[in-house]
Amino acid sequence: MKSIILGILSSLFFASTFVLNRQMDLFGGDWVFSASLRYIFTLPILLILLYGRNNIKKVISEIKNNFKEWFIWSNVGFVLFYAPLTFAGDYGPSWLIAGTWQITIIAGILVTPLFYSMVENNGNLEKVKNKIPKKSLFISAIILFGIILMQYSRITSVSIESIIFGFLPVIVAAFSYPLGNRKTMEISGGKLTTFQRILGMTLCSMPAWILLLIYGLLRSGIPNNNQIIQSFIVALFSGIIATWLFFKATDLVRKDMKKLAAVESTQSGEIVFSVLGEIILLGGAFPDISAIFGLLVVISGMIIHSIHSVRINS
Repeated sequence: MKSIILGILSSLFFASTFVLNRQMDLFGGDWVFSASLRYIFTLPILLILLYGRNNIKKVISEIKNNFKEWFIWSNVGFVLFYAPLTFAGDYGPSWLIAGTWQITIIAGILVTPLFYSMVENNGNLEKVKNKIPKKSLFISAIILFGIILMQYSRITSVSIESIIFGFLPVIVAAFSYPLGNRKTMEISGGKLTTFQRILGMTLCSMPAWILLLIYGLLRSGIPNNNQIIQSFIVALFSGIIATWLFFKATDLVRKDMKKLAAVESTQSGEIVFSVLGEIILLGGAFPDISAIFGLLVVISGMIIHSIHSVRINS
C-alpha cells in the first residue's frame, strides 16, 4: 500500500508538467527549452541533495562499470520520454496530452516480457522470463476506458493536426518511460538509492539535453523569464519530487511484476490533477457528465488495483 500512496502522490506532482508546459506554450515558449531546461535545472539540485558521503562518486562508479547500458537506457527513459512529451504540448491542450500519456499504464505491462526474474528451482536460482500479468492488464484496461470517456466529448473539438502531433509523440514517450525506468532498475540491481539512480540517468542524458538547448538557442534565441522560472518549477516538482516518489514506489516492488503494474497504474491520477489544474490555472472548462463518469471509472480502477496489490502482498 505504501508504494501505491507514493505513486498517487507522484502523479499529483507529475501533473504540473502538463499544465505548466501548456502554459509556457500559450505564452510563446519553445518546447525545446521546456524539455532541456527541466533536466539542466534538475542536475544541480540533485548534486546538492547528494553532496557528501561518496554518493556522487558511487553513482559515477556504477556508470563506469556499465556505461553502454546506462547511456542507452537513461536516454530512453528520460530523452525519448520527455522530449516527445513537450513537443506534443505544442499541438494539444494539457488534458489531451495527459490523457494520451496514460497509455503508459498498458505500455508498462506490455514490456514485462523483456525482463527476467530469478526463481528458485530445486535449491538453484534460475533466470525466468516474466509473463504479462493478465489481471493487472485487465484492471489497467478499465482505467484506460475511464480515461477515454473523460476525453471523448473534448476530442471532437480538437483538430486532426493536434490529434496526430499531440498523440504519436506521446505514444513514444509512454513506452520509453517505463522501459527506461525498469532497465535502469535492473542495471543498478538495488546498489543505488532512488536519488542516486535519478542522478545517474540525468548525467547520462545530459549531452542530449545540452545539444537540444543549443539547438533552441540557435532557433529561438534566449528563452523569456517566464519560461525559465516555470521550467525551474517543473524541474523541482516533476524532475525531483515526482520522479523520486515514482522511482521510490517502483523500487519498493521491483521484484514483483504485478505490484509494479499496480504502481504504474497510479499515474492515471495525472489526468485527474491535470484537468483540475487546467480549470484553476488556465481557465479550462469544467468536465461534462461523460468526463465525470470517466473520472469515477479511473478512480474505481485505481482502488481495484490497490486492493489487488494488497492481496498479493498478504
